[in-house]
Amino acid sequence: MATPDLEKQAAATTTTDVEKQAATTTTTAPDPTTKSLSSSDSHNEPSIKVPPFLVKINNTLESLSGFESRGITRVPPSERQPPSLQADAQVFLLWFGANISVNNLAVALLGPLVFQLGFVDSAWCAVVGALLGSCSTAYMSIWGPASGNRTMVVARFFMGYWPSKLPTALNIVLMVGYITLSFIIAGQMLSAVSGGGLTIVVGIVVSAVVCWVVAMFGMRVFHFYERFALIPQILVLFALIGCAGPYFDTSIQSQGDATAIAANRLSFLSLCLYVPNSWAAAASDYYVYYPENTRKRKIFCLTLFGLWTSFSLVYMIGIGLATGVAQHTSWAEANAISTGALIVAGFEPLKGFGLFCSVIVALGIIANSIPGCYSGALGFQVLGRHFKVVPRWVWTTTIITLQMVLALAGREHLFVLFQNFLALMGYWVEFMILIFVLEHVLFRRGARGFDWARWEDKRYLPVGWAALVAFLLGWVGAVLGMYQIWYTGPLAVLAGGSAGGCDVGVWIGCGFALVSFPPLRWLELRVIGR
Repeated sequence: MATPDLEKQAAATTTTDVEKQAATTTTTAPDPTTKSLSSSDSHNEPSIKVPPFLVKINNTLESLSGFESRGITRVPPSERQPPSLQADAQVFLLWFGANISVNNLAVALLGPLVFQLGFVDSAWCAVVGALLGSCSTAYMSIWGPASGNRTMVVARFFMGYWPSKLPTALNIVLMVGYITLSFIIAGQMLSAVSGGGLTIVVGIVVSAVVCWVVAMFGMRVFHFYERFALIPQILVLFALIGCAGPYFDTSIQSQGDATAIAANRLSFLSLCLYVPNSWAAAASDYYVYYPENTRKRKIFCLTLFGLWTSFSLVYMIGIGLATGVAQHTSWAEANAISTGALIVAGFEPLKGFGLFCSVIVALGIIANSIPGCYSGALGFQVLGRHFKVVPRWVWTTTIITLQMVLALAGREHLFVLFQNFLALMGYWVEFMILIFVLEHVLFRRGARGFDWARWEDKRYLPVGWAALVAFLLGWVGAVLGMYQIWYTGPLAVLAGGSAGGCDVGVWIGCGFALVSFPPLRWLELRVIGR
């Protein structure tokens, strides 16, 4: 996705960039791209005194070539890039390159190792789960070109100004947690490559610093990095398949009776759905510079194909490695150390070149982490007008620091963190997407569309009580149906049978949201009118 020259012009002026304007003045000003503001936004806001040295740092950074100073300010149609084949290809390459990362591989290990599924069962669940999760993210991606707004700003048009802050906050937690785990795996791999001579701490810090530099500069530098990171990543993954593939045990069968196997299949499928699905809350962020008339079907299909192919490839490699753990002592010993050590063990037949490949794979995790850091920083700005006036690069620095600290603190407990965190990532995102789809299909057809320029106008945006109630009811369903180490819901126990539990939380939660939102939204429109 090439960033247009007009973006540079927008970053170099104070009339179109509210973040830069706030950093160089002592009072905040309404966003000039907003056509209508509510009374709460249009009155004089409290003055903000910015220390001179911070103003100097901000001006220096934003004057750098390739630095993106725009935050959540809407990109009007006049500032979009022209359509091109390169821009279309970048849609696919963005998602494919970012997600052929081995931190996604760690999810697939759980099929054979935790859920005791055979190779075939694990493969089917992984591929279908990846497809379903990718469809959710692909749907959310279509709103970027159509609106010119970031994903969590778009949420205001579907869930209301105030209720949309809840998924915004949850998305920040999601991005922080997921990238924290990515940093840990990168640190583990770099430590394993060095034979323990390089501590996990050093690997975490190196990954965080590189991610910070690229994410702080914004999408232009990220796409430049992505073009160079994609090719070596795909080559070393095929090298891993070639050297570790002969040790994959494709003959292993699922363990347990029919009820237990069925429950474990659904639990693992849901887990494989959650990871590609977690990108949905950021999907529009990377398309705001695309032309307003970009075909939604094209964006949907390219995003879907990029996500599904990358996740399916990495999931299959992870499942293969997991099947070999029981058959090969060296792999079992490596897995007992860490997930990163297991991946390094897979390259062992290549000797010294295998260690080089392991380093390439570890650094590839950075490409997966950069978009999350970028979107997490934007999420902070969406939380409110006082957060919005803080430049994006400040929030990027804040979120990277937080992720690094958490990774250093949790580096010894990665497997437990995965089991406790990954499922929670997927629940709420799916409820939000369902509300988007219902609002879009049932209540926004025909003439009743969106005025995307009024993204801060509380008098125009829906009140959002219907969306909030449906979202919370979705969580009630998730609690009743979740199957986690630390909690098993009553419906999960009923569904699990002899397996002891089955993760049906996302499905029960979606059912609750599906049933509750349409009548509540109809009532909201009748009573309030918006």
